Amino acid sequence: MRAVIVAVGVAFLVSLFGTPIAIRVFTRLKAGQPIRAEGPAMHQGKKGTPTMGGVVFILATVIAYVAGHLALTTLPDAQIAQVEPTITALVLLGLMVFSGAVGFIDDFLKVRKRHSGGLNKRGKLLGQILVGAIFGVIALYFPSSMTDPEGRATNTATVGSTTLSFIRDIPALELTKVGAVIVFIFVVMAATNGVNLTDGLDGLATGASVMVLAAYALIAFWQYRHWCADPNYTQDYCYTVRDPLEIALIAGAAAGACVGFLWWNTSPARIFMGDTGALGLGGLIAGMAMSTRTILLLPIIGGLFVIITMSVVIQIISFRTTGKRVFRMSPLQHHFELAGWSEVNIVVRFWIIAGIGVAIALGLFYSDFLAHVG
Repeated sequence: MRAVIVAVGVAFLVSLFGTPIAIRVFTRLKAGQPIRAEGPAMHQGKKGTPTMGGVVFILATVIAYVAGHLALTTLPDAQIAQVEPTITALVLLGLMVFSGAVGFIDDFLKVRKRHSGGLNKRGKLLGQILVGAIFGVIALYFPSSMTDPEGRATNTATVGSTTLSFIRDIPALELTKVGAVIVFIFVVMAATNGVNLTDGLDGLATGASVMVLAAYALIAFWQYRHWCADPNYTQDYCYTVRDPLEIALIAGAAAGACVGFLWWNTSPARIFMGDTGALGLGGLIAGMAMSTRTILLLPIIGGLFVIITMSVVIQIISFRTTGKRVFRMSPLQHHFELAGWSEVNIVVRFWIIAGIGVAIALGLFYSDFLAHVG
């Protein structure tokens, strides 16, 4: 727990005090956010606000991860299961950094062209597929080599699983490794695009991501406290995930970094996360779902992202089949803007929806535990 708290605190402080520096740097570089001409008219006043702020909380998360591991080395050996950096950290931080890199290219092109187009859809899609494939292979083909003091294997799990999962793996839904990598890619694409579509109002995606990441930190830490690979844990019901403390540490660090960024990103935003931040957060959230064996729980934990993504899908299908729009504008948050809701009202109410999804998901996760130990 100490390592997680240290990581959260470091990430928060680095992000809180690093964001103003990024604001000044990106302002000096004239890295202002281009605004779509067809977007809500009230957004034109945001033109020129620095973008690519996701660089700050991605960097803060990586720094906090290192700080959390330094804290781990001060604990007694009996309390440590994962002192050395792991493949799990490589996958999770890799997904965040390289998904963010795809978004950074998109943001850079927008700023350079002074146009909201950025990276074309095909290029962004290929980038997401490539990142998902690389880290999907790492997650599925590199098992843990954790051993006990006598050299016997105590944990041979991989970061990802060849079985689809809800609150844990579902044995009846077994996949091949190739099939599991394809699912991994799909989850990365779904999560990155979901967070990206949710971004667009000051603080909306940041605040929702804080809740989702905090939920994964709680889930992962609970799994660590009831971990099958822990020789000190003797109860029958346990979790067969790999490196749950690493997952909790990274999720907590990312949540803390987002809170620090939210101080400057809330309305009126001094800086936007851009696609750099949105794709980075989406990649990390996808990794959280895969590594905690909660893939099918992700649509509930990230319920707001699903709702907003579906609003876009419904709008496209309706317009292409009937020529009519269901919403005044998609994604959904812009529909309510045009309906006369203030930006702050939309953000707070959507945060409430995000919180409800997180609460339901955590309730399902805990009720599953109670059902097996009760």
